[in-house]
Amino acid sequence: MRTGPGASLRASLCGAAEEALASAAFCTGEFGEPERLFGQVLTMAEQHADRKAEARALGGLGMVRHHRCIAALVAGGTPDDADVTAEAELMSGALAIWRETGDAVGTARGLFGMGLVHQVLHRDWAAAMPYYWQAYGLAEAVEDSGDLYACSEIHRHLGFYYLIEDVRPAEAVRRLGYSLALRERLGDPRRIPSGLVALGEAECAARQPQRAVELLTRAARLARKAGLLPWRIQDAERSLLEAKAAVAATPR
Repeated sequence: MRTGPGASLRASLCGAAEEALASAAFCTGEFGEPERLFGQVLTMAEQHADRKAEARALGGLGMVRHHRCIAALVAGGTPDDADVTAEAELMSGALAIWRETGDAVGTARGLFGMGLVHQVLHRDWAAAMPYYWQAYGLAEAVEDSGDLYACSEIHRHLGFYYLIEDVRPAEAVRRLGYSLALRERLGDPRRIPSGLVALGEAECAARQPQRAVELLTRAARLARKAGLLPWRIQDAERSLLEAKAAVAATPR
């Protein structure tokens, strides 16, 4: 498979786009720059028949759409149908190319992206789980590649499945604990609070509210320190209040 001239430049631009996406998703809420960079990579990749860069750019553009849809949901609205459709098409296109290339790590990312479309936007766990389970089957390869965040996200959404859908709090704690451990290994302070919040909520569901309070206290502190988006800080603080209420209601 050809990558064409400028492959290292495309890889560098993808890295810059992914960093810009992380900054937007966790701290600024401004998605114009990652969208521009991923679009630039996509144009270059198509010109040089670089299928892996094309898949990476399509998946990145899908994630830009996804975070914009999340912003609409957090604000109490509903994402535009056109945005949901566009996200699904981008994610599907990325997955198709990753499968074509035979790249296990890229395929796991593509599968996970399709799972997000069904779970988060359509609220359809039954449609999402075949994608998530296939992504999980490739999670070891993702971790071995060094993409700890992608691996953390795969484990995270399986944890949510056992927290919300097929309710098994102990299994949710196990999955979300591993997801958090991967975030902590990565060491990105923007991504650790959300891992703490998820695990704290699972611990509360598992009737360990004091442990939940410890995790969520740390989550709220780190979210403020990292300058996360207001809704992310509020999410940690709201969960902390619920855990404290659960502690107060626990018989002595």
